[in-house]
This record gives sequence, C-alpha cells and structure tokens, in this order.
Amino acid sequence: MDHERILRWTEAERLGVADLLDGLDGHEWEKASLCAGWTMRDVAAHLTLSTRTTLLGTIRGAIRARGDWNRMEFDLARERAVRFGPAELVAQIRETAGSSRRAPLAAPLDPLVDFLVHGQDIARPLGRDRPMPAERATAALAHVAASPFYGARKRLRGVRMVATDATWATGAGPDEVRGPVADLLLLATGRPAGLKGVTGPGTDRLAAALA
Repeated sequence: MDHERILRWTEAERLGVADLLDGLDGHEWEKASLCAGWTMRDVAAHLTLSTRTTLLGTIRGAIRARGDWNRMEFDLARERAVRFGPAELVAQIRETAGSSRRAPLAAPLDPLVDFLVHGQDIARPLGRDRPMPAERATAALAHVAASPFYGARKRLRGVRMVATDATWATGAGPDEVRGPVADLLLLATGRPAGLKGVTGPGTDRLAAALA
C-alpha cells in the first residue's frame, strides 16, 4: 500500500483523536478506557510515544518490564501521564501528527491501527461517537489479522469474520461473525466491547477467546 496514503490517514486520525481529547472534561481524563487498567490519560500519553520512542528507550523499558511487552507499554505511558498534563499531551499529539517516524519494529500501518483503536478506547466508554472511515479501518483490520504482533491469529482461530459495511472478509473457520469493520477491528485487537456490534455463531467462540 502507498506509504503516503497511510501517512495522510494516520495524520487525520491523530488530529481527530486530539480533537476528541480536547473535548474531555477534567474528570473524564481519569475515567477507565477500554484498555483494562488504563485511564483516558494513560491512553493519551501512550499515543504521544509512537513518534518519540527510540530503540534504546525500548530496550531499557523491556529490561525493566522483564520482557513483558504490555507491561513495558503501560509503564512508559504511565510515566508520561504523570509527567505531562492533558493539554500538553494533546499538544504533543498534534505536534507530530504528520510525522512519518515510527516506534522501533513498527510497520507503516501500526500507527494508524493505534489511533483507530485507541480512539475507540477513549470514545466508547464515554458514550462518544467516533466513526471509522471504512477504507482506513479495512486496511488496519487486514494488517492486524495478518500480523503476528497483535495475537489476532490465535484469537480468531476457527472464526470467519465478514464486514457488513465494507467489502472485506477473512478466515476459513466454521463459525462466522458479521458486523461493522470498526467492531471487527476491536475484536481482532482483543477488545470485548466489539461483541456488541456483531452477530453470528462465532460470537460465543470469540467471547470465550477474549474472556
């Protein structure tokens, strides 16, 4: 896929999430996101890191977290959330919205996935509507389904996913799940909140995999 197009999509999502965060009340910043154990502020802090993380910083973080990638990501985000206030975090997202810089080992589509998914992590618990443009979301979902990084292959084993608002499907399992591409992307990245928008015999299998 054209890297320039991906970069334009990513910039648009970064600016959109910055606008979303700008509209939060003070107490909403401390509410729980869809990421278990993460507040909205933690998620915002994490989103500032994709254009600022260095290889050395990643190695140091991995050592401190004893090789636990999720623990490392949380620790880095929490440190930044303590260090910077909400307005500063929003400004940092906007500052590098158009940057092509990525975290070490990240693929071109990973920053787009990050902002599409974390935008929902913020919006949905607060009852905010944040539509996902179908073309961007479909590209992100195809990437997640094929990548070993997100754990989607194991999570979706035995399930065929079919988008109802885009021309996209994956999987050859006996149990089908149908729904909007946004909900399928949440499920592929391990978020049970996506179950509310899908139907089909594969929902029970997915619910068990996400439990």
